[in-house]
Order: sequence, then C-alpha cells, then structure tokens
Amino acid sequence: MSGTSESRVGKVEAVAVAAGGMGQRNLAAGSRVAMRLWAAQQPSEGEPEVAREYETVGYAVSGRARLRAGDETLELGPGDSWVVPAGVRHTYEIVEAFTAVEATAPPAQEAGRDASPS
Repeated sequence: MSGTSESRVGKVEAVAVAAGGMGQRNLAAGSRVAMRLWAAQQPSEGEPEVAREYETVGYAVSGRARLRAGDETLELGPGDSWVVPAGVRHTYEIVEAFTAVEATAPPAQEAGRDASPS
C-alpha cells in the first residue's frame, strides 16, 4: 500500500506484510505516515543509540522495554505510549518479550530512513 494515492483507501493483508531489516513488520503506509509492528521482540540490551529522520509514536501491547535517550530512561509496559521526536538519539532495551505498534512520520521504510547507521 505504500505510495498510494491520497484520494484512495487501501488495505495491507496480513499475509502480505513485509518484514523490515530490524525485525519489524511494516504495516500500512501512506505518503506522510506509516505503521509497523514489533511482535514478541526478545530480551536484549539494545543497540547503540541512533537518531532517525522521522518522528515515532508507539503503543506497547505486551511485555516490557526501556527507551533510553541520552540521560533519560522511560519504562514501557502494556498500555503505555511514547513519542521519540525526529533527530533524537535513542535505543530500546527489551526487558521481557515485547510487542508494540508504532507510527512513523514521514514513513520510516521509505527513502532509506531505517538504514543501519554507518
């Protein structure tokens, strides 16, 4: 559905969901916002902090994670939501198998915005 006309509705069927390079499942995407699912992410200490060119808003479905940004740490659990502004260096530490839905604006999977930092 990525790149669809602004005047059309669209659907992404579950069987057509594309996997991203970081373990996410890329869901519906429009020209200005996209959704992705992080399903049952296993415990990890997180990657080095990275800044992205998009804003992220997220919602924790299950499990626990820590969102670290500089000297700030947010504890995330079921029902919590969060915002990471574009350009803010951050990382996630997965404490307990974690499922979350995020929206990114502009779409994270477009134009190489989710590429690994060099």
